[in-house]
Amino acid sequence: MLYTHVLAPSVGGVETLVMSLARGLNGQATRGAKQPLEVIVLTAQAARDFDDRRLEFRVVREPGPRQMAEWFRSADLVHLAGPSFVPLLTALALGRRVIVSHHGFQAACPNGQLFYQPAATECPGHFRAGRHEECLRCNAENGAWRSWRMWLATFPRRWLCQRAALNIVPTRWLGSVLGLPRTAVVAHGVAEAKAEHSAGASEIPQFSFVGRLVSTKGVDSLLAAAQQLKAKGHRFQLHIIGDGPERGKLEANAQSDGLNGTVGFLGAVEPERIEQELAESLAVVVPSRAGEVFGLVAAESMMAGRAVVTSDIGALQEVGGETGLHFPAGNAEALAEQMESLMKTPGLAARLGQQAQARAKELYNMERMVREHLRLYEETASLEN
Repeated sequence: MLYTHVLAPSVGGVETLVMSLARGLNGQATRGAKQPLEVIVLTAQAARDFDDRRLEFRVVREPGPRQMAEWFRSADLVHLAGPSFVPLLTALALGRRVIVSHHGFQAACPNGQLFYQPAATECPGHFRAGRHEECLRCNAENGAWRSWRMWLATFPRRWLCQRAALNIVPTRWLGSVLGLPRTAVVAHGVAEAKAEHSAGASEIPQFSFVGRLVSTKGVDSLLAAAQQLKAKGHRFQLHIIGDGPERGKLEANAQSDGLNGTVGFLGAVEPERIEQELAESLAVVVPSRAGEVFGLVAAESMMAGRAVVTSDIGALQEVGGETGLHFPAGNAEALAEQMESLMKTPGLAARLGQQAQARAKELYNMERMVREHLRLYEETASLEN
């Protein structure tokens, strides 16, 4: 039984990963696993205009508490995509074997982003270190009552995760941040690119960003780097793909910094169009300040043979390894230097892209992700109560 709060038609990283896992597991079932396998997905997401008959597995949408309990009671294993409080409590109370996949920091951080708001930097781990006054200060902009509620809710959520049969994380770094018992690392799988990437095919070098426009993504640092490069006389294009609450502010900053004609905000782009938008990019930039547990955009770009430039936060460094260019998070000058090196060094982006693709095919392929999950399911199902 897979439970996810969000699913298609909603679009996002968790939705994509759950869909890929369910499809992959269903494929394993039809080919014959060691034990009989049936995949059912429960989700709080409404179907709206999405037709679940298109899917290869059964979907149960918007289950009430009683219906959820009945489905969980019938399952040998309950796998939660994130430590959703009510489903986690329900499954454990029913005595089910529960596996929790962590796509955020909710088990160790009140805001779930590991982002320290006052300094706009990655949090050093105040909650686990017992510096709880820092947690309350961090979320104070949400109001005192909500800040206290977020902080208090982290204690029982963490306690419940500690009682799960297994916690799955996509990077070793996230495992060290959460510090939960019975933790296994399974890297996310990404689909192989449909066509080979040609680095820098356009006449003017092009860089791209893909993601939600929120403060943790570091797009402000990317715009500052672009301003520095333009001031040095470089001709290039920067495409910002995505939407979010920071978009208006970022567009205004780009305009005031004289980046009109250099920076383009493309807004939300349909998944099938993103490949087309990125086709001629010299590199994809992932300038996140915090909030990354894996870096799906980086892995997808690597799989497509694109060079990636990422901040040096733990998850992104682990995913890219030596195949990517890194810079200190929030350091626009260092980011500009890495982007400049790609423009000034012929063939560098292509070489990095080839190395990145080889790494992605080995570590982040879809079959490996499904196979590792299936192995963990079988091991967990065989545990004695």
